[in-house]
Amino acid sequence: MEKPHSTDKHINKLIEFRQALYQYGFTRLRDVQLELVDALLLSGPISSFPELSLCPVFRRRWPSAYAAIEDGCQDTHWLRRYLCNQVPTQGVQVFALDSTAWPRPSAPTLPDRQYVHSPTSAIGGSSTVVGFPYSVLAWVAQGRSSWALPVDIERISSFSHAVEVGVAQVKRLCQLRGGFDIITGDGSYGNHRFLRPLRDQPCGLLVRLRRDRVLYGEPPPYSGRGRPNVHGKRFAFKESETWGEPDQHLEFGDPQWGKVDIQYWSNLHARQAPDTPFGVLRVCVHLEKERPPRPLWLGWQGPAWPAYVLWRYYQLRWPIESSIRWRKQQLHWTMPQFQSPEASDRWTMLVSLAQWTMYLARPVVEDSPLPWQKAQSDLTPEFNGRWEGFLRRLAHLLGHPKLAESPQGGPKEGQGTDLYAIRW
Repeated sequence: MEKPHSTDKHINKLIEFRQALYQYGFTRLRDVQLELVDALLLSGPISSFPELSLCPVFRRRWPSAYAAIEDGCQDTHWLRRYLCNQVPTQGVQVFALDSTAWPRPSAPTLPDRQYVHSPTSAIGGSSTVVGFPYSVLAWVAQGRSSWALPVDIERISSFSHAVEVGVAQVKRLCQLRGGFDIITGDGSYGNHRFLRPLRDQPCGLLVRLRRDRVLYGEPPPYSGRGRPNVHGKRFAFKESETWGEPDQHLEFGDPQWGKVDIQYWSNLHARQAPDTPFGVLRVCVHLEKERPPRPLWLGWQGPAWPAYVLWRYYQLRWPIESSIRWRKQQLHWTMPQFQSPEASDRWTMLVSLAQWTMYLARPVVEDSPLPWQKAQSDLTPEFNGRWEGFLRRLAHLLGHPKLAESPQGGPKEGQGTDLYAIRW
């Protein structure tokens, strides 16, 4: 159990986090936006967006909730920088990049709707919906959990692509962080359109590759006659006779995956980008099943590291999927039906801030299991229903942030008062 001064330190950090959001992150209707974040954490299951106004921490009537989303303002650039500052700077940190859909099939007049891929539990595992696609770049705070905290979420417009938005997000992250981090991505990012623009960035890229890819090795030395070769030997994933001897090959037993066989080849490239070489991993696991999983192919663009370490790092990508599912199911991210893309973006940011608030409160939250539930030493987001009582007590300790005044005695220039506190 933590010492009292350690608990006070975490509470003070949470107070500081909320004060910074109130002071600099929200630039208009800041009170009601912060109360929406608190209501998200303290409300139980709801069936509609205005039900958040029934939470005791929301001190206004229900129209103010819509006003905060439709007319509120946020300093997005400051918020991205501030969330990046919450990530530790010691050691190598892992970030996961993924895209997801906000379905809006019943809003034909909503601007910039698109056909978006959306995984489902139906046979086949996928479907296409009409709505907004979002690109999520999240810090994986803890493996094998849902603690993947978003540092940059951007809506993908119909004039761009998920890969283009992901490249811009990674560049922003590298500019804000400065150190060496690892970015993991699924098969959507395993191509030259993602790897090539980021080859000079101070980060490592670890992405999944399609099983039918064909790559090429380094070209042979120039013979002095004709045009120099651009590509070397052909490397086809489905043709083992083209692989050649791997640079690294190891087999070992793993308590989770059974027998693991990892092969690694370096300096391969796509036909479209001979100037962007990267390494390729082939991971085979043998579980006690009639049909073992198919081999996993990964691409690595970064320093020469052991293949075993790279495979372990890629396993840290999976929390982003459960984190997105938790955002939608427990924090009601895609439940509201707002009338503009900009309102959806503001709500998306508030949901992200609620995730961060919950994570920062984790060290001081006590588990309150029901008699038939097993006590948990480390609560994850899936157990958020068991936090609510303690979070309500914690809300009284945190209080409500105050807006710092300028030397003249009023709000700082450009940070007007919360008009809707009076209007509604």
